Amino acid sequence: MPNPYIPYLTKIKSILSENKVNDIKTIELEFINEEDYKEFNYIPGQFAEISIIGKGECPIGIASSPTEKGFIKFTIKKMGTVTSSFHNCEVGDTIGVRGPCGNGWPIENMKGKNIVVIGGGFAFSTLRSLVLYASNEKNRKDYGDIIIIYGNRDSGEVLYREILEEWEKRDDIKVTLTIDREEEGWTRKVGFVAAVVKEVAPSPDNAVAVVCGPPIMIRTAIAELENLGWKDEQILNSLEMRMKCGIGKCGRCNIGNKFVCVDGPVFSLAELKNMPDEF
Repeated sequence: MPNPYIPYLTKIKSILSENKVNDIKTIELEFINEEDYKEFNYIPGQFAEISIIGKGECPIGIASSPTEKGFIKFTIKKMGTVTSSFHNCEVGDTIGVRGPCGNGWPIENMKGKNIVVIGGGFAFSTLRSLVLYASNEKNRKDYGDIIIIYGNRDSGEVLYREILEEWEKRDDIKVTLTIDREEEGWTRKVGFVAAVVKEVAPSPDNAVAVVCGPPIMIRTAIAELENLGWKDEQILNSLEMRMKCGIGKCGRCNIGNKFVCVDGPVFSLAELKNMPDEF
């Protein structure tokens, strides 16, 4: 087992600005040592601690899918000192990566079931990973229908435009995009994510829903799923909490006797209802 405190060294292969205000960027990393890349086995929904020497590190969900070979991706919103440092990086810069961390989406338990993906804002990164994994030609037969509901404040905040357009063209993926308010030139849905969930009305029969986004979006979307007959065990969440060490040592992210960075970040609604109301 590699030392969990020592990061793998990677180099930035590409940088892509994801939104109009340029405060969300996706960086693509390639491992300097090929053996390190082979050690970095992850599943959709996991995260990693990424670092810049002399600046610090932060936990970020892995946006790439294991089916994408030769690199890993992270989508980073500019929010503080460390994330701002990532936004100032250039292609070729060295980045440290510790991980993978956490439990990820239960891709084995999802087999044979329909998948309903509900996301909001830049929290769509690990959902991108999940959809790419499940829709990959090697895995597609293992999963049922894939339904995506993805919302943003405005059209300028929509991430991963190219891959979303590819998904929209596929017959085996249903994509519904929405923004909060009407906007000139926008031809998709208008309204909050919860209202679109109610309208689309995904069936709970032999299905699992994965929800990731701002807290208010998560709460209202889950309420609509419950109204549609979804059970707590069928609804999965990725908690957006402040984490530090990533390996359950610092106690920054604990909820009762659970650590989000180790026991999560993915929890079912049934698990959350048995935990202290601290999230």
